[in-house]
Amino acid sequence: MDKKKKRLYMRAAILAVLAGLVIYALYTNVTKESRGALEAGDKAPDFVLTDLKGETHQLSDYEGKGVFLNFWGTWCEPCKEEMPHMEKLANEYEGQVEILAVNVGESDFQVNNFAKQYGLTFPIAIDSGKEVMDTYGVDPLPTTFMIKPDGTIDQIVIGGLIQEEQVRALFERVKPSS
Repeated sequence: MDKKKKRLYMRAAILAVLAGLVIYALYTNVTKESRGALEAGDKAPDFVLTDLKGETHQLSDYEGKGVFLNFWGTWCEPCKEEMPHMEKLANEYEGQVEILAVNVGESDFQVNNFAKQYGLTFPIAIDSGKEVMDTYGVDPLPTTFMIKPDGTIDQIVIGGLIQEEQVRALFERVKPSS
């Protein structure tokens, strides 16, 4: 009788784990679809955000140029590592590939201090309500969308770009052909 109870409990535990996995899989697929999971080849959703200088940036205004659309946070270690590379290449590819760094949910004060500390000159927009982040289905930070001059997404990079060569290769992919 003791062995039968153990087997019964083991089977019940296995069934409970399997049921939990099925429920989790269904939940993640439903929430991913509802938040607008984007893929390479999709048209990048247009948006308007205001940067730290009070200037508005509409994604569609960058048509004809490549866009390095980077979602980030001041607390994010990989974000801190990739920012100097982004700054260097923003100057090098000026007029061909535009960086639009979208800070997610932090105060202007925090973001300004970060920008000064790293000497950032490219536009840093604030997505205080996280609407653009949700539209793009961003999770986790940093996430970068490489957008071609025609406004389609070329590539989505999840996680930090630690080496300058990685960032340069992405810029090369989306710069307009001469």
